[in-house]
Order: sequence, then structure tokens, then C-alpha cells
Amino acid sequence: MSIRKLPSGKWLFEYYPNGRDGKRVRKQFTTKGEAVSYEQYMEEQAKSKPWLGEKEDRRKLSELIDLWYKLHGCSLNDKKGRLGKLNIICSGLGDPIAASLTAKDWAHYRDQRLQGAIDNGYSTSLETRKVSTGTINCEHAFLRAVFNELKRLGEWSLPNPLENIREFDQPEREMAWLTPDQITRLLTACAKHGNDELTLIVRVCLSTGARWNEVAKLKASQLSPYKITFINTKGKKNRTVPITEPLYQELIAREGKAFQPCYKQFYRVTRLAGIELPEGQMTHVLRHTFASHFMMNGGNIIVLQRILGHSDIRITMRYAHFAPDHLDDAIHLNPLAKTSGDKVAA
Repeated sequence: MSIRKLPSGKWLFEYYPNGRDGKRVRKQFTTKGEAVSYEQYMEEQAKSKPWLGEKEDRRKLSELIDLWYKLHGCSLNDKKGRLGKLNIICSGLGDPIAASLTAKDWAHYRDQRLQGAIDNGYSTSLETRKVSTGTINCEHAFLRAVFNELKRLGEWSLPNPLENIREFDQPEREMAWLTPDQITRLLTACAKHGNDELTLIVRVCLSTGARWNEVAKLKASQLSPYKITFINTKGKKNRTVPITEPLYQELIAREGKAFQPCYKQFYRVTRLAGIELPEGQMTHVLRHTFASHFMMNGGNIIVLQRILGHSDIRITMRYAHFAPDHLDDAIHLNPLAKTSGDKVAA
């Protein structure tokens, strides 16, 4: 709907109930107020008579995904990976009309994914591969975010079909960390079977709690006396962490040279050091180790949040139980604490 003033001085109301290719409604008024009142009247008519309102949305899910990528997804760090995952989901759902997608459709899709019965149009190994409930939850979050973002951008007016569907409950994952003895063995193995760069990356990770990629891509401009400023982080916020003078001097001595890729070497030296890690926690164990020892040595959880760069304190709270006095009140304040048999030693 639009209202504009004509050269004659009158006001023109113009409306295309079924889009530019449909019938046009035009009406002239003496005053702008009359034209605005008529516009409000037509809006009410459209609500009570759907055939006068917007055309039915017949866009396919793939069209919405492409639109989302163009307007928002292209700005993500992992834009290509995210788009690839969304295309897999779209293919598995059969690329339906987006407006017709229901909770029932999603429930059956995820069941087929868990059974390995989805043909995504890729290689045979991928077509029949079963996935975990964690993968399903990620796919759920990715597709739900597409509808939510398009709604925020004014490109989607219908309800989000995944809005009220609950994700699968997930048990808390094992969070491995290294003991002092394991740290010594790891650094020894790095020095003997790796190289100086591998050893230095490991030491910086253990000293700052930084992610492997944050350290591996370190540049000279990120160094200042006894501090490192990490940029292009997962949380998209820069953070500065203090380091010791000897470590700073070692990094400065590199004269800004880029680290050589040595991720695979880290995998090898952990095996040589006799360290077994849970699946999916290879280099991230260094970050867990920093956080765990920080709390065991009496560190403050808020300070740890800032060092690690967590935007949500709930993520950092995973390390709270490492604090020396964590939940000690359970000993002193339980109902048996005052009985003779359960007195706490002074």
C-alpha cells in the first residue's frame, strides 16, 4: 500500500492485493487524512478477507537458505561450513515448501538421520551414515536460526516451524585435563619428537588458556610487553592475557614469523607421551588444563571468564568444581555435622 500526492493536489491511494502482477486498487482523496483512513480500512479488510491480503508464500526451503546466506550467513566465520550443513538438511527434508514444513516433518527427518536412512545426494558413505543426537541438535539449531534471522530481517512472517520442538537431552561430556606429570611428559615429548614451534604453541596455550588456532595464527602486532592480545576469536571479541617475561621474550625473538602448521604433530606427541584423550578433545585439552589448574590454585571464576573470553558465565562455571572450597558447606552444614560420628576434624 502507498499514498502519494498528485500534481492536482489530491492524494492517491494505491494497493496491489495480490502483488504487482495482480489487480490494482487506486482511489483519490481530497486530503491526506482521508487517504490514510482508507489505507487503515483496507488493512482491516485484508485481515478479515485473506484473499485480499498477501499472496501465499510458495518459496522452497532452499530459497530461504540462499536468502539467509545472502543477507546474514555470509558474515559468519564458518559461512561455507554452515551453508553446507544447511544444504544437507534441506536435501534430507526433500526441499519442501518452507511454509508447509511442520514439527512432524522435522521429527521424522531426525529419526531417519539417527537411523542412517537419509539420502542427501552425496557420496554413498555419507548417505547411509548414522549421526548422533548431538549432531541432530546442531542441525536443529542451524535451521531454527535461519527462520529466526529471516523473521528479524522482515523476510519471513509465518511462525518458525521448529520454534516449539525440544532438542534431545545430552549428557554432559567428559572434560579432560592434564595433571602436572602429564604436562611434563607432553612438553618432553614435544621437545624430543616435535619441534621448537610445537613446544612454544603448547606452552602459550597452557599459559593463557587460548585456543590452538588463536595461538597458531599469532602475529607480532598482537604482542605488547608481557601481554598477548588475541584477535579473530570464536566470540568475536578481542581479549588481552598477561604472560611471563621469558615467554614474551621467546615470542618476540620470532620477529613476527608465522608458526608452521603442527596440529598433526601434537596428536603424535600426545600418543608418544602416553596420554589418552576423549574423542574430539585433542588440542582443546590445553585450554581445559589451564582453566582447571587456575581454579584448583584458588583463581576467581569471573577472572577466568575474562581470560577465556566466555560471553556466558554458565560456560565458565564448568570449572567451578575445581576450586579448593567448592561446595565445602555440604560438610559443615549437613544434618549429621553435629553428631559425634560425623564431626569434621579441626
